[in-house]
Amino acid sequence: MSDNSTSQPSHNQLDTKAQAWSALFSEPMSDLVKRYTSSVFFDKRLWQADIMGSLAHAEMLAAQGIISAEDHASIQKGMAQITSEIEAGGFDWKLDLEDVHLNIEARLTQLVGDAGKRLHTGRSRNDQVATDVRLWLRGEIDVISGLLVELQKSLVETAERHIEVILPGFTHLQVAQPVSFGHHLLAYVEMFKRDAERMADVRRRVNVLPLGAAALAGTTYPLDRERVARTLGMEGVCQNSLDAVSDRDFAIEFTAAASLCMVHISRFSEELILWMSQNFGFIRIADRFTTGSSIMPQKKNPDVPELARGKTGRVVGHLMGLITLMKGQPLAYNKDNQEDKEPLFDTVDTLKDTLRIFSEMVGGQLNPATGVKEGGIGVNADAMERAALKGYATATDLADYLVKKGLPFRDAHETVAHAVKAAISEGVDLSELPLATLQGFHPQIEQDVFECLSLRGSLNARNTLGGTAPAQVRAQLARHQARLA
Repeated sequence: MSDNSTSQPSHNQLDTKAQAWSALFSEPMSDLVKRYTSSVFFDKRLWQADIMGSLAHAEMLAAQGIISAEDHASIQKGMAQITSEIEAGGFDWKLDLEDVHLNIEARLTQLVGDAGKRLHTGRSRNDQVATDVRLWLRGEIDVISGLLVELQKSLVETAERHIEVILPGFTHLQVAQPVSFGHHLLAYVEMFKRDAERMADVRRRVNVLPLGAAALAGTTYPLDRERVARTLGMEGVCQNSLDAVSDRDFAIEFTAAASLCMVHISRFSEELILWMSQNFGFIRIADRFTTGSSIMPQKKNPDVPELARGKTGRVVGHLMGLITLMKGQPLAYNKDNQEDKEPLFDTVDTLKDTLRIFSEMVGGQLNPATGVKEGGIGVNADAMERAALKGYATATDLADYLVKKGLPFRDAHETVAHAVKAAISEGVDLSELPLATLQGFHPQIEQDVFECLSLRGSLNARNTLGGTAPAQVRAQLARHQARLA
């Protein structure tokens, strides 16, 4: 998208077979260069934003007396027809016209004549495209924010059904301490909550108007940029014309937030993949989210979480691409910036699709035949509890028990290590050691120790804010439910 004049064209009709800047040139652009430099077949998705921005610009031009009321009315009428044509799939997108902006302008000029040419007064494609991308991205952020709410709701609903289910909590992928499965799921709710907050914060900086900066230096026309910003529901105007047309940090920031969100999805995906494996057997993923093998008939593969894990690399790659795109650019606009759109568009598409499918996979869908919501993830609570018993998950509880008897924690830690060593040699859990054996490690151990050595007792004992005790999980669920209502 190259610089374009801010003056009114003098010709009676815009030649739709020539570029808007072609009068200066003595030979036509080669077909190879046309294909190489054209963006219309991917940036045409900006058409609604382009028309919205153009209508706001035209309204301001008329209010400022820069164009006539008649021209303004003609522009409105022409844009309405173009909207109908695009929505009906009847708009003829032309490669020769390079991009979405010139395609719409050329069609407008065909429909309304000189009024269409006057629309570009006081602006350049440089500030026009920056405005279009911001308007489009603002709308996509709103969609993504809604999808993040839906995913959080799905996780909350599933967590509520599994408050009392005991899952082995891991550190270093070794059994560490028992946790509520509901508590584990709420950890991801917290992550996606922060993702939604980041998106809201990014939206503020996206929702600022570059239009009126023109090519790079502003314009000689008496524009009312604040009026356009208000018309478009934007929170302000870019204050420096050079910065307005040339920077894409809003796109980079969005892609960074999207990358973090995908990283959270990828971490969850990794757990789903592990939990579904026969070595864990903690969950079942519904058939509609899995695939089989072309050679091994017994296989059921977790393709959705695997693919989400892979697509995370794709989105993070787009972030690196955008940062690299901008790092060497001098002020102001450069053609390099045309390369911002495909990675940005793909990031948005990938994130939206991933959030949608995970929301359905976690939360399930309503079966119209039964009227019952069928979850996409089935939980094998017995397998989870058996796994929690394998790794001496209540060893810390025994140490805490001894501390409450007056033993310093470091001494209690060493004492319990000896007890675990004995249990390992006997091939039993700590809770299965006889009381006399436990008392051999410390004389103050009494019969009540077995309550703290049980998985359920360990779970219930962690009844502090943010802990895994069912009472705390219920309190957190209530907080999230109120927030997401």
